[in-house]
Amino acid sequence: MSRFIAEPAYRHGSPAHTGIVLINLGTPDEPSAQAVRRYLREFLADPRVVEIPRPLWWLILNAIILPLRPRRSAGKYAAIWTVDGSPLKVHVERQAKLLRGFLGQSGHRVLVDYAMRYGEPSIPATMSRLKAAGCTRILVLPLYPQYSASTTGSALDAVGDWLKRVRNQPEVRTVRGFNDHPGYIEALAASVREHWASHGKPDRSYRLLISFHGLPRYTLDRGDPYHCECRKTARLLTEALGLADDACVVCFQSRFGRAEWLQPYTAATIRSLGEQRVRRVDVICPGFTADCLETLEEIAIEGQAEFLRAGGMEFRMIPCLNERADWIHALADLAATHLAGWPTRSDADPAALELSALRAKALGASC
Repeated sequence: MSRFIAEPAYRHGSPAHTGIVLINLGTPDEPSAQAVRRYLREFLADPRVVEIPRPLWWLILNAIILPLRPRRSAGKYAAIWTVDGSPLKVHVERQAKLLRGFLGQSGHRVLVDYAMRYGEPSIPATMSRLKAAGCTRILVLPLYPQYSASTTGSALDAVGDWLKRVRNQPEVRTVRGFNDHPGYIEALAASVREHWASHGKPDRSYRLLISFHGLPRYTLDRGDPYHCECRKTARLLTEALGLADDACVVCFQSRFGRAEWLQPYTAATIRSLGEQRVRRVDVICPGFTADCLETLEEIAIEGQAEFLRAGGMEFRMIPCLNERADWIHALADLAATHLAGWPTRSDADPAALELSALRAKALGASC
């Protein structure tokens, strides 16, 4: 049996298209223990995510985590689930549609789709769908602003695995990250300013928590640039907002297990600020381009409860970029930069298009 993915027979003269695939982490299909277990099994079995010896981790995962964690996590997902489904999936799907529209308005003819690293729609399924639609050029754009081997690296691994199984491979470009992209930074700053306009400007007792997803400390020691890129994003955001350094606190959330992770920890920071009777805390999560479990439940629900319980007074989460027009514009600018040199312009010279078509026809006849 062939190891290659079944695909239609090649046809000469078929029009070539360009596609873009947006990739995010993933989500369970539904907020049930069974669906969460399937999701966690795929997610936590990735050697990019957990870098400990496989036999030991297999035992921990299957004997301890998967029997116990899914039911508890399912309750958390249920607390944020919407009538349209998982918030993350809903936002990413909308981002893909809006990105195609923005690029179309600026003259780019491209197909835009999305995929999840874990869960559905999978990366192989989306890549195959774009290829079946005639895409001979595909731009892979992971929606992780700060590069990490466990996020961007893992997504590109999945793309590479798909390519290994494709006989007639498309041309593929990848986006490594965009932690300091001006449009991304300005969209973050604008979201904070709009939040201030609705809830009042910060006073002397104000703190802005800039919370990123955490990673084990050993990832930094082994050369992962994630921590440094998070710090750069936070610095650029602070400068754009004109805030004093002591008004902003960078921290890292979602710690898992007993190993040391990047510090300071978000949960401990929130508790400490509450105990200090800091009057008002706002939290922004720049590493997430779409609201998800980590922002809507871990921060907006658990974080707020911890802050108030510790003695704080006002706690709010600033929504992720989601479908903000300035963010989609920045995303379109990022994509257009990486599309440079590919024939995506719909306003191309008609004579050049006719010549290209004649050349393709002549080439087909000679094959």
